[in-house]
Amino acid sequence: MAKKGLPYKEGDWFGVPLRTGGYAVGLVARARRGGKILFGYFFGPRRERLPTAEELNRYSPGEAILHGRFGDLGLLNGEWPVLGQLGAWDRRAWPMPPLARIDEHAGKAWKVTYSEDDPSVVLDESPCDPTSANRFSRDSLMGYGAVEIRLTKLLSSQAPSTVGGSRG
Repeated sequence: MAKKGLPYKEGDWFGVPLRTGGYAVGLVARARRGGKILFGYFFGPRRERLPTAEELNRYSPGEAILHGRFGDLGLLNGEWPVLGQLGAWDRRAWPMPPLARIDEHAGKAWKVTYSEDDPSVVLDESPCDPTSANRFSRDSLMGYGAVEIRLTKLLSSQAPSTVGGSRG
């Protein structure tokens, strides 16, 4: 749960400006008490304008183009505007899946599970086969600029949607 005074809380939708213009959107799925480290889901399509939270409430975790741990500086400094709360927020519907740490040089991998209440706390880190680790997203802590760059690359082939809620 976000500490009072932070501009966001679990279940909030927010806009992410893309480096080539337009926006993607994200959802705060887990917020560490006091902020700083969050876990979220990010969605396309690339949009020309920011949608309303109501336009986004039909999304589900399986439709995310990116998910993972990220820093909250873009939200704190207002570069990532908060759009509103997901209707009937239920964190169980937006799980925090295991992530993978892979050392390709050594040919080793680990499945990493974080605390549901604090995405900075590792609960379990167990060795796994590097091939099977590829089914998980990579374990990293993305700065807000890194999130913007990754989303820009993921959505670079799309023309911007003129309707904020369009998912085409």
